[in-house]
Amino acid sequence: MKPVEFVSGKKYPLVLSIHGGPFAMYSVRFNWEWQYFAACGYAVLWTNPRGSAGYGQDFINGIQDSYPNEGNFSDLMAGVDATLSKGYIDEKNLFVTGASGGGTLTSWIVGHTDRFRAAVAQRPVTNWLSFVGTTDIAFRYQWYDKFPWEDPMEYHLESPLHYAGNVTTPTMLITGEEDLRTPMSQSEEFYRALKIQKKETLLVRIPDEFHGFKSVSHRMLNLLYIKAWFEKYRVKK
Repeated sequence: MKPVEFVSGKKYPLVLSIHGGPFAMYSVRFNWEWQYFAACGYAVLWTNPRGSAGYGQDFINGIQDSYPNEGNFSDLMAGVDATLSKGYIDEKNLFVTGASGGGTLTSWIVGHTDRFRAAVAQRPVTNWLSFVGTTDIAFRYQWYDKFPWEDPMEYHLESPLHYAGNVTTPTMLITGEEDLRTPMSQSEEFYRALKIQKKETLLVRIPDEFHGFKSVSHRMLNLLYIKAWFEKYRVKK
């Protein structure tokens, strides 16, 4: 999505928006968050990396036994590269955000690349080892060959927290305090890991909200926090 009043020859900041699920998909339907960023002068990129619905079972199975993984990451980065090749994106002003599965991938991305100026992980899973015992969807155990008390390393290697030492991107985390799907503790763990290392981070706790924010004012507040974080680190010209 190009920004409002797009001018050919001018370069614009880009927001990579990652869907949750992770077995879901983006379509062409109206999205008010993308429209908001476009109105604020950002280009917006949304893609359906492997694991997304709508492309057949084999494509979905691309993450069945490993999520997040190099496939998710490389698909998303390929989308960013393809957008950069169009010539109107400022490569010094790339931003990334996503919620739920998208928040998980956002926290994974910042541990694997420094190409983004800032990131906002909304309602992420950052530590599968602690997640499987606290979430309201216990079936996540079925994604692994063994239980965490039998072989914890498999859980560690697929956890964004495992790569927190690599993070250099300013990263905000936003979660509802009543979230049972991706509990607040998941954001707290990642936030504390970054804070201990004296890295740029911020934890936003939204009161009285479960996994999907119901309050219109909270949804607006969530978006304003994201924009403020991006604007704080955006390279101004």
